Amino acid sequence: MKIGPHQLRNNLIVAPMAGVTDRPFRQLCKLMGAGMAVSEMVTSNSLLYGSEKTKRRANHEGEVEPVSVQIAGADPAMLAKAAKYNTDQGAQIIDINMGCPAKKICNVMAGSALLQDEALVARILDAVVKAVEVPVTLKIRTGWNHDNRNAIQIARIAEDSGIQALAIHGRTRACGYSGEAEYDTIAAVKTHIRIPVIANGDITTPEKARHVLQHTGADAVMIGRAAMGRPWIFREIEHFLQTGNHLPPPEVTEIHRVLIGHLHDLYQFYGDYTGLRMARKHISWYTKGLVGSASFRHAMNQLPSVAEQLAAVEQFFLELGTHSTCLTYHSEELAAA
Repeated sequence: MKIGPHQLRNNLIVAPMAGVTDRPFRQLCKLMGAGMAVSEMVTSNSLLYGSEKTKRRANHEGEVEPVSVQIAGADPAMLAKAAKYNTDQGAQIIDINMGCPAKKICNVMAGSALLQDEALVARILDAVVKAVEVPVTLKIRTGWNHDNRNAIQIARIAEDSGIQALAIHGRTRACGYSGEAEYDTIAAVKTHIRIPVIANGDITTPEKARHVLQHTGADAVMIGRAAMGRPWIFREIEHFLQTGNHLPPPEVTEIHRVLIGHLHDLYQFYGDYTGLRMARKHISWYTKGLVGSASFRHAMNQLPSVAEQLAAVEQFFLELGTHSTCLTYHSEELAAA
């Protein structure tokens, strides 16, 4: 798959997720086989450019290319400025968020709320595309609600505006993350535009990835929640798509090694205070389904220091190693993660 001048190694993309797809997570997923990872969204409010959170989100030092940064907002001029700001910080692809269903985003007419105003969508896309020299992509949902599905119309506007790839989460804003993804809608969009289409929603296994690609005709799939605590899902899917065979599940020793590396990256990126707190959810995701993990997670969340957190993780895996050497994930667990 190609976006502008960037040839991706495959058609597997990490979905942007607030509070999850920071630089350490993006790097790890790319090392584990993802062709591209989109950053968590960066506000278009220029007053926030000086905040520590915004500086971290704009930090792409050492990141495997291409660097894709998602921006969010509702004002065309401010989004254009945000796009320019992020390209100045090293972004090689700008992604526009019109898919987030969160109330705090939609209440300010950003995210998927924008799908209600097609004229505003056109003005935003035109402004951002003209503001930067890098490719601009767009993420949307199938519409605002079941009675207002306008993904095809938005897709046509996107293509006419110069958007170079379109990601579609197969649900309306009203659906949130409930119900089943609408792959038929994604398939319909694919038939109406020529730019690459990326299918997103409920892709939790290699078989599901193949099914979605075949059913929708999409050029790529985007994976979000299923990669939390399971970054190796990308190598598993890539291998399955290429060979039709499954890779063996990761051994506990590998889960331990990957988790420890991820934790150290989080501590370094955020500092001990914030890194400790960010690490808690990742530890929970990595250990979900392992023997004794429920009581371990409860105790681990109370620990006040990095040293104690690392020691607890080491002890958990030491004890786990006496029980098992491999782990099998179940799709229903991934969907709930």
